[in-house]
Amino acid sequence: MSDDTTIDLNGDEGVDGDRLASLEQLFFQEESPEVGLEEVDAAPAELRDRLVLALDVDDVVEAIRLVHELKPWFGAAKVGLELFTSAGPDAVLSILAEGMKVFLDLKLFDIPTTVGKAGRVIGALGASYLTLAGFGGVPMLRAGVEGLAEGASLAGLDPPTALAVTMLTSDTGAPEHVLGNRVRAALEAGCGGVVCAASDAAEVKRMAPHFIVVVPGIRTEGSPRHDHGRSATPGEAYAAGADLLVVGRTVTAAADRSAAAAALIASIVS
Repeated sequence: MSDDTTIDLNGDEGVDGDRLASLEQLFFQEESPEVGLEEVDAAPAELRDRLVLALDVDDVVEAIRLVHELKPWFGAAKVGLELFTSAGPDAVLSILAEGMKVFLDLKLFDIPTTVGKAGRVIGALGASYLTLAGFGGVPMLRAGVEGLAEGASLAGLDPPTALAVTMLTSDTGAPEHVLGNRVRAALEAGCGGVVCAASDAAEVKRMAPHFIVVVPGIRTEGSPRHDHGRSATPGEAYAAGADLLVVGRTVTAAADRSAAAAALIASIVS
């Protein structure tokens, strides 16, 4: 983020209009009052850095085409199981070559030794974030955190942020205690944050104010929810305390993807 303009993402001021107003100022600070949103062809860096483009495709060429088209709006790209199974580490390296950060969403779950070794390999790739299954428990999560740090150190890189996935946004029936248990496990293991639904973000921030909170299942008003049973609009997620928003089909499946990205920004600052 710019040294000149910062947004307090972890403050305790609660949900009020100040945070949304700051984003609105960032978005329009270089535009005259007469310029409409449809004429803006990129998000400001401070907002772009908080948006992750979900590349839910199985072909790295198609993924890079999406990156080329949408990187003015997104600061990071999510490589999930579909793309990673198809292209492997090449997908990560290809996106990094385009100047975007990589959010590697693999939800690692195995015995601690295996997760630690996988983390060591991933730590050397240059990804900025890696997800691990929160239900794997403290030893497994800690092994992932330590593996990431070791691999990054050997490669001379900063370690990726380990993110524990609390509950999937498709899970609408999990008992209430599950969220707290998984956040506490992530804290004890040394993770840097969690992935959770927008409806859980405020509770996560209460338990772990320093955590990076990543919210997937983002949909603009009126767009299909698909299989995200606990989806949210960008404004709702941001107001709840989200630090990163993962956005996929609401933009990538649109007939005019750039226009959909612009509408996404509008829904945050309006």
